[in-house]
Amino acid sequence: MVEEDSVLSALAAVIDPELDVDIVSMGFIYNVEIEQDQVKIAMTLTTRGCPMHSTLKKQAEDTVKNLDGVTDAQVDIVFDPPWNTDMMSTFVREKLGISS
Repeated sequence: MVEEDSVLSALAAVIDPELDVDIVSMGFIYNVEIEQDQVKIAMTLTTRGCPMHSTLKKQAEDTVKNLDGVTDAQVDIVFDPPWNTDMMSTFVREKLGISS
């Protein structure tokens, strides 16, 4: 069975092209649920109108589906709680010049 750490490591390869930062470091991944060979992910974006909505969702699903032991992956885009810059990793905040 796949582990949450493996899912998060795989998702770190999905890059937000506008900021050139991975979706895990951006704080977009809210929850990962694993039931046997199926993975369900709650993911957010910076805004509801993000033009990368479908692209990032598909990339995340495809990336997780490629993990050994995973037959299906579903990403649900959620906006509660709303994303904010405090959800970014310290490294990303520093890279983007955002003080905490």
